[in-house]
Amino acid sequence: MTAPTRIKLHHFALSGHSHRVQLMLSLLDLPHEIVPVNLRQGEHKSEAFLKLNPFGQVPVLEDGDTALFDSNAILVYLARRYDPAGRWLPHDAARQANVQAWLSVAAGLIAFGPAAARMITLFGSKANAEEAIARAHHLLKVMEGVLGRQDHLAGSTATLADIACYSYICAAPEGNVDLTPYPNVRAWLARVEALPGFVPLPKSAVGLSA
Repeated sequence: MTAPTRIKLHHFALSGHSHRVQLMLSLLDLPHEIVPVNLRQGEHKSEAFLKLNPFGQVPVLEDGDTALFDSNAILVYLARRYDPAGRWLPHDAARQANVQAWLSVAAGLIAFGPAAARMITLFGSKANAEEAIARAHHLLKVMEGVLGRQDHLAGSTATLADIACYSYICAAPEGNVDLTPYPNVRAWLARVEALPGFVPLPKSAVGLSA
């Protein structure tokens, strides 16, 4: 494994996108520095931050001279650089494609479903809550079926698929998305939480979690 350089994670504690990268760093046991970004004060739109991510979003990972944005891209980078055995991103073409498919789910169905619903209750987003919650339940029904056949989203072992999807599914009740009807999903959340090095997403007393 390549020895880690000085890794910095520009991070907002309540961001599920930031959390998935923090979780991956911890699971890989990589020493890193958390650099808090105050979104409420607009630090993500500062000139200095925009040099790291021109889109003005967290997270950003600095690994030596390399600066990366987009949480899923960062997950792939960390797996490729620091997990050459391919535990988190398999080398086999079919298994890797399966993981990538779930990364797309994290960037699409999760972002516009449970993550969007949570944005409404936690940050006052003007999105349509009913539509976001409906999208979340459609996704959860699919996940429930998949996780009834296997322990993890992309197979029998944990991969980047689980790391990318965990944070916003775990926090779905904060967006008024009830996880009670999905026992397989809840068992999967517990399996992720049992991984050595797991770090939790801070809980917020909003929605069904209030």
